[in-house]
Amino acid sequence: MFAIVGTVPDENFPLSFGPVSMADNHLSLQGNRMEINRGTPALIASAIKICDFFSWPTPFAYLIGDKGTGSGSRKLYAHLETHLPRETFASITFHYLQPDVDWHNRVLFAVEAMKNRPILIADAGFMYAAKMSGQAGTYDVFTPDIGELSFLADEEAPHPFYTRGFILHEENRVPDLIERAYLHQNAARFLMVKGSSDVVACRSGVLSTISEPNEPFLEPIGGTGDILTGLVAALTGMGRDIVTALIHASTISRLAGQLATPTPGTQVVEIIRKIPESAALFYHARD
Repeated sequence: MFAIVGTVPDENFPLSFGPVSMADNHLSLQGNRMEINRGTPALIASAIKICDFFSWPTPFAYLIGDKGTGSGSRKLYAHLETHLPRETFASITFHYLQPDVDWHNRVLFAVEAMKNRPILIADAGFMYAAKMSGQAGTYDVFTPDIGELSFLADEEAPHPFYTRGFILHEENRVPDLIERAYLHQNAARFLMVKGSSDVVACRSGVLSTISEPNEPFLEPIGGTGDILTGLVAALTGMGRDIVTALIHASTISRLAGQLATPTPGTQVVEIIRKIPESAALFYHARD
């Protein structure tokens, strides 16, 4: 079993945890429904779809409502600190949580108290907290986009908003930014840099670049990065080695985007629905 931790942009969504189910355009967790849009719900829905393909149990989720005030995130942090030490997960993916260095460190201590250490994946707000705490190297995977990679590469920036201007957000500088992030101990063991080409890297440099299929209409659709991270969460949770999981997740998400024949009005859930078909095409081609 693997876990996904995040927030829902609804202050009235209560602290909820357990296996997640999906029907139509909604997820359900402990009887609480949420629409599948961008963010953590899109990440979870993507993980569920690839789990369905492999007949694998759906992910265990920890969710709470938080629209940016941080009050929900702090309640979730406190729950994780208490409950994680008694849990057993193959991987844990931390997503949108209000960055808080103290609470991040307390959750990390709880993870270290688990009987078997899970693969640790961080994206979005939790990745910021990991870098700000000086604990980035404790993680197995970060999944930044180019702007977030620039933040990781800036050893002085306390938040992505304050990334210094000379560290340019340009895709042709990705290898340099990766090198700089590792130089300053601000990267996880592996990086999946999301962009028009997805780049898998480690401390020794770029391991793989995935550029095909290339569907340019995906660029303006919010949530496509969440799809990719959800696939990474599920594939690592199923026991695939990390580099394989990253490469497979990238290609499957790209195929799903292509199969959805997107337009600027396409919703992310339309792409998510194509994940089982794209996985079938990908693994059939490999066979």
